[in-house]
Formats: sequence, structure tokens, C-alpha cells
Amino acid sequence: MKGILKIIAKIYHIFVPLIFIQKLNAIRCVFYSTWISQEFAQCGKDCTFGGFTLLKGAKHIKLGSGLYVGKDCVWELYDQFNGQSFHPKLEIGDHSSLGDNGHITCINSITIGKDVLMGRKVFITDNSHGSNKLPEMDIAPNKRPLYSKGSVIIEDNVWIGEMVCIMPNVTIGRGAVVGANAVVTKDVPPYCVVGGNPAHIIKNLQTPHS
Repeated sequence: MKGILKIIAKIYHIFVPLIFIQKLNAIRCVFYSTWISQEFAQCGKDCTFGGFTLLKGAKHIKLGSGLYVGKDCVWELYDQFNGQSFHPKLEIGDHSSLGDNGHITCINSITIGKDVLMGRKVFITDNSHGSNKLPEMDIAPNKRPLYSKGSVIIEDNVWIGEMVCIMPNVTIGRGAVVGANAVVTKDVPPYCVVGGNPAHIIKNLQTPHS
């Protein structure tokens, strides 16, 4: 069966040019983006979703205009979990871009500013399963109470590289750059370049001759 499908695909490629497939994909993208935009509490104009987005708690999400969201993203906002109640809030500003396979999980508040650029597989969370206290360690992780140390704020014009993890109770200042694979566990000052695990300042762009 697999061999037959490969033969059909090769024949199909001969008679159907790539540009035709690209146009079909663009039409699909417009349709899906328009459809999913109706799910949110607020969605500005000209937002583009490049592929399927797994949504939980879309009624708690507000999006600006001109947003781009890559394919296979997961956004999870919990207002109820194992008997707990929360008031989650996710807000994303105008013209920000979130790469493929991004994951956002929220029970408190996550704010992403304007013109923020994210690479693929970026993870942002304001919560964890439990607070890492000893009595909780004998409870299965998925049954521990959700706990938030604080909100996440990403200010305008931030550039976040691929596979970055941004943890709870963190503010990333305006114009900062977060290097690929960094794990951000504390505040990042404006106009700084950070990297590593845990992320640390590599360069302060406001320092003369830096």
C-alpha cells in the first residue's frame, strides 16, 4: 500500500505543479484563520494561523491584529483543574509572530507585547504541577494541584530563539533577545541578550562599547 501511494504521489507531482499546491495551501490557511479567529474572546484583523492549533480555554484569550501563529501550536488555559478554579488570561499584541510547535499553558496571566518574534518550539508557562514541596512528591504529578509563582510578561520587540522555555514569574524587557535553547527563570532587563540554562545576561546593548 505504501509503495502504491509513493507511485501515485510521483505521478501527481508530474502533472500538478508546486505553485498550485502552494495556492491551495494559502486558501486553506485563509479559511482556517477566519474560522478559528471566532473562537477567541477577542481577535484583531488579519491574524494568520499557519496550521492546526490545539485550543483549551479560548474564551480567555485576546489577540491583537496582524498576528502570525505557526502550525501545531498548543494553547492551554485552565479555569478548572481537579477541583481548583482559576481566572487565566492570555493577551498577545499586534504583529507578533509565534513559531511552529509552540506551547503556552496558563492559569494566571501571560502577556505578550507587540512585534514579538518567536522561533519554533517555544514553551511559555505561568504554572507547574505542584510547588515542589516534599508532601506533594508522593502524589502523581498529573494529580498535584496546579500552582503559579506569578505571571509572565514579554514586552514589545522581544526576539525569542528556538526551543526557549520561559518559566513563571518572569518579565522579559523591551527589545531583549533570548538565545536558542535558553531556560528563562528570572527577569530579563530591557535591551539585553541572554542565553543558557538558566538564562544569564550575555550582553547589555545599552552599555557603551558593548
